[in-house]
Amino acid sequence: MTENSQQPQSAPTSELPTQYAPAEVEGKLYERWVERGYFAADAKSDKPAYTIVIPPPNVTGSLHLGHAFQHTLMDALTRRKRMQGYESLWLPGMDHAGIATQNVVERELGKEGKSRHDLGRDAFVERVWQWKEEYGGKILGQMRRLGDGVDWSRERFTMDEGLSQAVQTIFKKLYDDELIYRAERIINWCPRCLTAISDIEVEYQDDDGELVSMKYGEGDDTIVVATTRAETMLGDTAVAVHPDDERYRHLVGRRIKLPLTDRTIPVVADTHVDPEFGTGAVKVTPAHDPNDFAIGQRHDLESLTVMDERGVITVHGPFQGLDRFEARSAIVAALRAEGRIVAEKRPYVHSVGHCSRCKTTLEPRLSMQWWVKVGPLAEAAGDAVRDGRVSIHPADMSKRYFDWVDNMHDWCISRQLWWGHRIPVWYGPEGEVVCVGPDEEPPGTEAEGWKQDPDVLDTWFSSGLWPFSTLGWPERTPDLEKFYSTDVLLTGHDIIFFWVARMMMFGLYAMDGEVPFKTIALTGLVRDQFGKKMSKSSGTAVDPLDWMNAYGSDAVRFTLARGANPGTDVPIGEDWVQASRNFANKIWNATRFALMNGATVEGPLPDPSEMTATDRWILSRLNKTVAEVDAFYDDFQFAKLSDTLYHFAWDEVFDWYVELSKTTFMAGGEPAKVSGRVLGEVLDVTLRLLHPIVPFVTETLWTTLTGGESVVIAEWPTDSGFRDAAAEREIETLQQVITEVRRFRADQGLQPGQRVPARLTLDGTALAPHEAAIRQLLRLQPEGEAFAATATLPVAGATVALDLSGTIDVAAERKRLAKDLAAAEKEKAQANAKLGNEAFLAKAPDQVVDKIRTRLAKADEDIARIQAQLERLPEA
Repeated sequence: MTENSQQPQSAPTSELPTQYAPAEVEGKLYERWVERGYFAADAKSDKPAYTIVIPPPNVTGSLHLGHAFQHTLMDALTRRKRMQGYESLWLPGMDHAGIATQNVVERELGKEGKSRHDLGRDAFVERVWQWKEEYGGKILGQMRRLGDGVDWSRERFTMDEGLSQAVQTIFKKLYDDELIYRAERIINWCPRCLTAISDIEVEYQDDDGELVSMKYGEGDDTIVVATTRAETMLGDTAVAVHPDDERYRHLVGRRIKLPLTDRTIPVVADTHVDPEFGTGAVKVTPAHDPNDFAIGQRHDLESLTVMDERGVITVHGPFQGLDRFEARSAIVAALRAEGRIVAEKRPYVHSVGHCSRCKTTLEPRLSMQWWVKVGPLAEAAGDAVRDGRVSIHPADMSKRYFDWVDNMHDWCISRQLWWGHRIPVWYGPEGEVVCVGPDEEPPGTEAEGWKQDPDVLDTWFSSGLWPFSTLGWPERTPDLEKFYSTDVLLTGHDIIFFWVARMMMFGLYAMDGEVPFKTIALTGLVRDQFGKKMSKSSGTAVDPLDWMNAYGSDAVRFTLARGANPGTDVPIGEDWVQASRNFANKIWNATRFALMNGATVEGPLPDPSEMTATDRWILSRLNKTVAEVDAFYDDFQFAKLSDTLYHFAWDEVFDWYVELSKTTFMAGGEPAKVSGRVLGEVLDVTLRLLHPIVPFVTETLWTTLTGGESVVIAEWPTDSGFRDAAAEREIETLQQVITEVRRFRADQGLQPGQRVPARLTLDGTALAPHEAAIRQLLRLQPEGEAFAATATLPVAGATVALDLSGTIDVAAERKRLAKDLAAAEKEKAQANAKLGNEAFLAKAPDQVVDKIRTRLAKADEDIARIQAQLERLPEA
């Protein structure tokens, strides 16, 4: 049998209150856990390590359901491993969130009528630090409310001193290895945030735009091009056609007039052009389009920037000073006036990139930026999964991972912000470029003509170091030795590209090929109960604290875990949280009943020969449940393990075992003592199995039941291997009898508590020892002298004869059932008529036909059920 994790200090120490009140216990319990150091990990421990680093939430953030969802699962993993004897570290922290945080503080300054430029860089950064101390990290307090078992002594921040040193170290290393370089390339530019952003931070959406076709050149040199961004034509430096396109062969190499300007531009031949698309000719604007930039590189074309950082036109008199969208309309109007517009299509729906932070339409822009050469890093990140050093759950998510790492472009890591890790590069008066490591001094002062690069690093650059920088790298610290590689990265499938791939690249690079985590467990996203995205504007966004306050943290956690199928989105509604609250109450009430009826963990388990079949059945089912839960944990099947525990606890322990044992407890004596010890064992193990998901209610109940110090540090249950197939078959038969008779009683309209005289014929069956339990559960009185069997139910080899005279009006019941039978037969006839009509079947949609077939099947079921009820009724 499964053994208790701790010797009980005493018998149950106090009587439980009649009702469970989460608000009265959760906060106190959490602080007690922290004070006692249960979540603190020891790098000097001889125990095997188990490590999870938290995906660092933004310092600007607050706890939303997505956080609560993932935190519940990570907490469950680390709590279970702690109970299994691992030195379990769940490391917390926050991300400085460069663009988001700078935007927040700039908005605050705006309320004062100021901008960051009014303060200057140093004063602005100091203002952001002040904001961080005052408002940042709100989410950390909410994590405590949820019950996150993190090691608070190891809390980190992506801009703390240690992580800043790690950032500077790896930048220097990459720079020296020629994996970081500076170059002028087309980047995604946000005219609102005034910074470059990486490809993965672009949100694409379908916008209503316009497609304008216009004539370039004159006479025989005329050529038609089309664009959705007419304003960029001011920066055109060529028209490109395919080399094999006969229509334009005579123009290749010639120069044609660019409308609205005094310039001429060449016609070039390039294989990038699709001759089948549109007119087969494209305008080339190297400074404002990535594909055009590549064409420009191949043909040595000039790159003309025609907009400033705010998207304002900077060239050509009539349009200079106009916003890009104003210029678009003005340029189309000017071209139309010159008769150069061939066609206009409005609206023209096309995919447009937007800033993921402020939703502004992005502008491709030629800019000098810092880049990571990702080729060798991405190859290593792909190999680590392909050769099995890192596994991805669910496995079908691997394709998304490979699609990204196998086709990754060089990563633009510089941001034109003030809040973030400053790029550690200095430029000298004679054009010198010097990268400075964390222990090195700058090469010179500003007075000597030296200036540090003004840009900061992409937020994902520092968070990409998270699995090892948080453990003390670049120092070879005891924490790094003990807890790296981390075991599991549990995160949403939506940030495979943002974060997962970055950590893989940097971890393998910095740690000499040692992977940053052994398993990537990908979750879905939390949706509303109808499967739609939650949003404030639609009124479907939920503050998990509201639900925790109303129903308790355990209820929220259990609801989220029960919906957590790997990689699949999680629908959630308030009624589901209410159901989980009811489950917590059920655990509470059942344990309270058990304690009042002799449940105990004192002493060893009795020998199976001393137990009833009911005792042996529940212990057999208990060990099977332990095995199932372990297997589901190892496969990250949180929904299945939660469902298994729910049905085992509610159905088998509380609804069946406790009820079947009541007669034993009432009879007293040695059998009651044996069952009391079995019930104590079952509750002890069940509470330990439930603890990682619902930690608060299980802590209160387990410590009361066992007298142990805390279930947080109790041993995780193990499958002893005990099985009793005969007892399982016997109790399954018993359940079948009770279920069938209950169904019959309900069909006859009997109230659940209404007692009915009955004769039980159980001789020769395994049910004979259970007669008292059967009568108790089915409210069956002993037969009296006037007993008359008016209904006889043969079930599973046994016979239950019931005397229903005086309990129901047989004539009225027959009349009611006859009416129901007539209605079911009419429904069947109507469904058969439609399904037999060939003309109807030829025209009706498939879903309509399927619905009628379902109605027919339901009618058949109803007819069979009602006829059986009529046969069982006595004659009127």
